Amino acid sequence: MARVLRAVPVPLALIVMIALAGVVLGRVYADPLLTRLTAGAAVGSVLVSVAARRLPSWLVAPLSVAALAGWALLSLRLAAAHAALPGGLGEVAADAARNAIPRLLTAMIPVEPAPDTVLVPVVAAWLAGLAAAEVALRAGRVLLGYLPPVLLYAGALYVVGPNAGPAVGPTVLFAAVAAVGLAVPGGRPDPTGADPVAGLAPAVRAAVRLRLLAASAAGVAVVVALAALVAPVVAGRVDDRPVDPRRYVEPPQVESLDENPLIRISGWALNPDQKLLDVRTEAGATDAGPPRIRLAVLSDYDGVTWRVGATYRNAGRILPATEPAAGTDTEPVRQEVTVADLTGKLLPAVPTPREVTGARVAYDPATGTLIRPEGLAQGLRYTVDSVRERPDLNLVGTANVPAGDAVARVLRVADGAPEQMRRLATQLAEENGAPYARASAIADFLAEHYRVTADAPSGHAYPNLAFFLFGPRNGGGQRGTSEQFAASFAVLGRLAGLPTRVVVGFEPKADGPVRAADAYAWPEVLFEGVGWVPFDPMPRPDEEPRPVEEDFRPKPEDPPPSEVPAPTGEPTPTPTAAAAPDRRGGKAGPGTPVLVGGGVGGLVLLLGALLLTLAALRRNLTRGRLAQGDPGRRIAGAWREVTDALRLAGHPVGADLSAAEVAERAHRTLTEARAAARRPAPAPPHGSPAQTRSPRAPWPASAGEAGADLAGGEVGVDLPGGGVGELAGLLNQVAFAPGTATPAQADRAAAVATAYVAALRAARRRWRRLLWTVHPGPLRWRR
Repeated sequence: MARVLRAVPVPLALIVMIALAGVVLGRVYADPLLTRLTAGAAVGSVLVSVAARRLPSWLVAPLSVAALAGWALLSLRLAAAHAALPGGLGEVAADAARNAIPRLLTAMIPVEPAPDTVLVPVVAAWLAGLAAAEVALRAGRVLLGYLPPVLLYAGALYVVGPNAGPAVGPTVLFAAVAAVGLAVPGGRPDPTGADPVAGLAPAVRAAVRLRLLAASAAGVAVVVALAALVAPVVAGRVDDRPVDPRRYVEPPQVESLDENPLIRISGWALNPDQKLLDVRTEAGATDAGPPRIRLAVLSDYDGVTWRVGATYRNAGRILPATEPAAGTDTEPVRQEVTVADLTGKLLPAVPTPREVTGARVAYDPATGTLIRPEGLAQGLRYTVDSVRERPDLNLVGTANVPAGDAVARVLRVADGAPEQMRRLATQLAEENGAPYARASAIADFLAEHYRVTADAPSGHAYPNLAFFLFGPRNGGGQRGTSEQFAASFAVLGRLAGLPTRVVVGFEPKADGPVRAADAYAWPEVLFEGVGWVPFDPMPRPDEEPRPVEEDFRPKPEDPPPSEVPAPTGEPTPTPTAAAAPDRRGGKAGPGTPVLVGGGVGGLVLLLGALLLTLAALRRNLTRGRLAQGDPGRRIAGAWREVTDALRLAGHPVGADLSAAEVAERAHRTLTEARAAARRPAPAPPHGSPAQTRSPRAPWPASAGEAGADLAGGEVGVDLPGGGVGELAGLLNQVAFAPGTATPAQADRAAAVATAYVAALRAARRRWRRLLWTVHPGPLRWRR
C-alpha cells in the first residue's frame, strides 16, 4: 500500500499540470467543453503510460497513439454535436485535420468549441502527457518530465495572448503542483537504508561529500544569480500587453467578385428572372412583407471602386451579440435560406445575425456580415436567427453625426471628386443644416431628377457618377440602376460631411424564390446615438423625373456680358517713340558686334548641345523600354510609350482608366489629329455642344460601339493588326497572369507602340514634330 501511495504523486501532478493548460486555453472559448476534453486527454495519456509501465518501452507509444485516436474521434463527435455541424464523422474529422491550426488562430473570440478548434489542443495535451509520463515515470527524471507540461502551458498562454485577463490563479496552482511532485519521493526506497558512501575510505568519503556540497552550493548560486538577473526584466514586463499570434495569420479573404458586389447589380438587372435564393421566413414576418436581406457592406471608396474591406473571423454557431442603440425597436427574425444560382463567398442574412446553423461561417462584427470560407454551393441550406433593428425616427431628425478617427473611414472623400459633384453637395448642404435634413435632401434630389433603367451600364467611378448626374439625357445620362443611385448618394453625402456607406442585398417581395430582379443597393448614414439608418434615393415608379437644370446650374466660367467693358468708339492714341540719341560721334570699333555675335553663337551652340542631349536621352529611354528586360517589362514599357505619346499630344490619361478605355482614347486622339492635319476645323461658337460636351464619356454610347472599337483594327486605324487595342490586351495579360508573356508578344508590343507613336507624331504640325523629339517630359514623368 505504501508503494502505491508513493507512486501516485508524480502521475497526479502531471495530470493536473496538463489539465491546467486546458483551463488557461479555455478562457477564450465560449463553452467549457474544451477544458473537459483536454482534462480527459491528460488523464488518458498518463494512465496509459502507468498501465503499460511493465511493457517494453517501444510498445508504449503505439498503444498510446491508438488510444489517442479513439479519444480524438470521440472529442470530434462531441464538438460536432455541440456546434450542430452537418456531415458524417469521417467528413468532419478530415476537414478538422486539414484546417485545425489556421481556424484556431483566425477564430473569433470567444471561440466556439468545434471539431477544428478542439482537435489541436486535445492532441497536444495527449502527446504532452505521453512524453511527460515516459520521462518522469519510466526514466525516473521527474524534473525533465515536467518539460512537456510546461511547454504546453506556455503555448496555451501564448495562444490566448491579450484576449483574456492574467492567469494568476492557474499559474500559482501549476507551480505548487509541480513543487509537490518534486518534494514527494517517487522512486523505489532502498531496503537497506545504508549510506551510499559508507563503504568508502574516510578520505575518499570526505572528498565525495565535499564535492557534493560544492556542487549544491554552486547550483544554488546559479539559481540565485539567474533570479536576480531575470526578475527585474520579468517584473518590468508584467504590465505589457501580450503579443496576439492572430495578427500573424491571415483571416479568411473574400474573392475579387465579393470585394465589390456592387458591380453585379447591373448584370442581375439584365437577367431579372435568374433564381439566386429560396427563402422561407419562419418568424418575424410582418404586414410590410419579408425583411431586406443583406449581402455585403461597402465602406471604402477610392474614387474608382466601392469595396467591402471587412475582416472576417471564423465563428461558431452563436455569433457575438451587440447591444442596439437606445430607443431602437428590435424584432427577432428566423429565415431558412437555400442557395440557388448565387455564387461567391458572401452569405446573405437579415441584419443583424445572431445564430447560424447548417453552414460554417466567418463573421465581421464591424459590419455584421457573413461569409462562407468554402464558398457558396447550389443546394446549400442554412438557418439564420437575426435581430431586426428599427431606429427611432423621432431621434434621427435631431441627431448629430459622429466625427474623429473612429469614423474617418466612412467620411473619407477620395481625391479627384468632380467639381460639379462638389458644388451640388455644397448647394444641398447649405440649404439644409441638420444632418438628417442634408441626407433627406440628397435622397429627394436623386429621386426627383433621375430615372431607373435596367440596361444602364455598370460603373461607379467618379467619371461614371458625373455622367450619371450631369450627362445629357438624350446621350444616356441621368439614368441608372440602384448601383449609381446608392453610390451617388454615398459620395454626395461624404462631400456634405455625412458618414456614409453602401449596402448590397435583396428586397424580396414575398417568401419563396429570390430572383435577380430583387437585387438592390441602398445607402446608409451613421447618426450618433441611433446607428446606421438606411435611405431610399430611388425614384417613385409613377413620377416623371424633372430636369436637373431646373434645380442645379453649373457656375458660369466666363464673366457676364455686363462686366465686359464696352468699346468707346474713340481710337486709342499711339505713343510716339522717343528720338534715340546719336552715339556715333564717339570712338568707332568692332566691340559691340563682336560681343553680340559671340554671345548669340555661344547660346546657339549651348542650345544645340542641350537638344542633342535630350534627343539621345529620349532614344535611350525608348530603347530601354522596348528592348531590355523580360517580356512583361517590355510590354509595360511599350504601354508607357503610348501613354507618353498621348500626353505629348495634349491628351493625358488618368489613373482611373482601364487599358481598354486608354486604347479607345488613343484611337480617338489619332483620328482627330489626322483630321485636323488634313483640314483645320473652324472653332465652334461659345456655348455650342462641341464645347460643352465632356472630352470623354464615362462609357460608350452602346455596348455594340464599344465592342467594335476595342475588338480589332478600329483602335489602331491602319496600324498593324489590332493596334493599341491589342497592346491593351497584352498589358492585361501581364497584369493578371504574370510570367505568361512571350518574347514574340513583347516584340509585337514594341512594334505596335512604335507604329502608333510614329503615326501620332506624323499627324502633328512640323514644328511640333521637332519639339516632340526633344521634349524632356518623358524623362521626368513618373514611370
